[in-house]
Amino acid sequence: MRLDRLLGNLPHGNRRDARLALAAGRVRVDGLAVRDGRLEVREFNRVELDEQVLQAGKPARYFMLHKPAGVVSATEHPEHRTVLDLLDEPDKHELHLAGRLDLNTTGLLLLTNDGHWSRRLTLPQSKRPKVYYVETEQPIGSEYVETFARGLYFAYEDLTTLPAELEILASHSARLTLFEGRYHQVKRMFGHFHNKVLRLHRERIGTLQLDPELAEGQYRALTPDEVAAL
Repeated sequence: MRLDRLLGNLPHGNRRDARLALAAGRVRVDGLAVRDGRLEVREFNRVELDEQVLQAGKPARYFMLHKPAGVVSATEHPEHRTVLDLLDEPDKHELHLAGRLDLNTTGLLLLTNDGHWSRRLTLPQSKRPKVYYVETEQPIGSEYVETFARGLYFAYEDLTTLPAELEILASHSARLTLFEGRYHQVKRMFGHFHNKVLRLHRERIGTLQLDPELAEGQYRALTPDEVAAL
C-alpha cells in the first residue's frame, strides 16, 4: 500500500499526522528518510517512524528448481510429492510457484514469496520466451516449423496460439520457444501432427537459463541480477 495510507492506519494516527511526519523526515523506509507519501510499500520493506518500527519487513526469496518428473507443480497434493517437498527451507509454506510444469515435465521452475514479482513474470502480456527441449515418438518434419510459426487454432479456447519458434535438432528432437503458456500447449501442438511428446524439459524462461550444476530435484537461490533481469 502507499506509505501515507500505512501511516494513517496506525492506531493513534491520521492522515494529517502522517503528512507532518513525512514532511519532517521522521519516516524511514529500509533505513532511508522518505518524504513522499505516495511511495508504494511492500511487506518486504522495513518502515520506521522516529525510533518505532512500524513494519519489520521480511526477506524476499527467489529460487530456481530443477523439477524432476513425477513431482507436482503445487504447494500441496493428496497423492504426489510436490515441489515444496524438495525444498529444505524455513517457512517454505510461504512460497508459491511462478508458473507451472506438468507432472512428467522436467526443468526450470521458479518459486518465490514475492507475489508482485511472480505476477509480472507470468502475465500473458509479458510474452516472455520459454524454451523447451522436446523428444517425440514420430519424426519431426520441416512442416512443423512453418505451422508453429503461423500459430495453431485451439478449438477448446477458441484461440490461435502466438507464433512459436521450432529448431529441429535431430529426427525425433527439437527445441521449441513459446511466448505464452496454454494448457498442455506443447503436447497439443505436436498432437496436431499426431506425434506424441515423449520427453519435455524446460531449459529457459526469459534470460534465465536452468543452472547446469543443478541435478534433478536440486535448487538454489536466484542472484539479485537474475531476479532483476526477470
